[in-house]
Amino acid sequence: MTLTDKHAEILRAVRAAGPVIDPPAAKALYAPLLADMPRGREPLRDIAYGADERHRLDVYPPVDAAGRTPVVVFLHGGGFIRGDKSDREAVGHYFSRHGVLAVLPNYRLGPRHRWPAGAQDVASVLAWARANVAAHGGDPDHIVLAGESAGAAHVAAATLIKRFHPAEGLKIAGAFLASGVYNAELELLARAQLGIATPDPRNEAYFGTDFERYRTMSTVALIDAAPFPLALTYAELDPVQMQAQAGELFARLVTRHGFAPRIGVIANHNHLSQVYAINSGDDALAGPLLAFVRAPRA
Repeated sequence: MTLTDKHAEILRAVRAAGPVIDPPAAKALYAPLLADMPRGREPLRDIAYGADERHRLDVYPPVDAAGRTPVVVFLHGGGFIRGDKSDREAVGHYFSRHGVLAVLPNYRLGPRHRWPAGAQDVASVLAWARANVAAHGGDPDHIVLAGESAGAAHVAAATLIKRFHPAEGLKIAGAFLASGVYNAELELLARAQLGIATPDPRNEAYFGTDFERYRTMSTVALIDAAPFPLALTYAELDPVQMQAQAGELFARLVTRHGFAPRIGVIANHNHLSQVYAINSGDDALAGPLLAFVRAPRA
């Protein structure tokens, strides 16, 4: 069976399963391919960027770098309550192979740590990256913040809400948000329509149970940042709440805040398969993300 045949078989299974979020199933689909994945340079692991035990990051230096390279900081997902940078080792190797320095952090999780812990941790990782990536071959003036799912939610809050910006300003090359959640109030008020459980194990663990405050923690209602390069994507087989929130965020950014973000659909994939496909030979998400990270900035 060729690599193309293997990908076709996987995508048939993804489509047959429909818009589900099933981490073990998605991981199992791609495990045979990722077991033999091409590798970049070996990472420097568990570098501290803060005081909490979760404040650790891995650095994947770029292969064959000529001068300082673009930098991507990639935050894993996990519904605000789980996930680990080790689950996204393939992402680090993908960027290293393509001449980009990759920083993969862990961040604090609910219910022990609640909003805005994730945004604060993104800000701390950005500060670490500015101070340290040059020593590893990266360009501190070309840092792209990227995230998937809950990681995208944290990157969105950290970049679109000025209170989380560094004192010297955001000064990033861009942000890439893949299948994130940006409106906690919507997910609260439309649980029945969106098929979200009550009680909600994700949002209540991170945003709490004082539901009157959910609007004050919803990124779409808090945007006050000046425009910067931004890309939004969602998977063709994402649950409907991710698709709705990508559209809502895109519309608000364009009509109310002067942004001109890119928006795209990752065809044939679900919420998790799009990320597990990275470095497997399927560039459905990896390709647009790499192009965005490499794009020259004014």
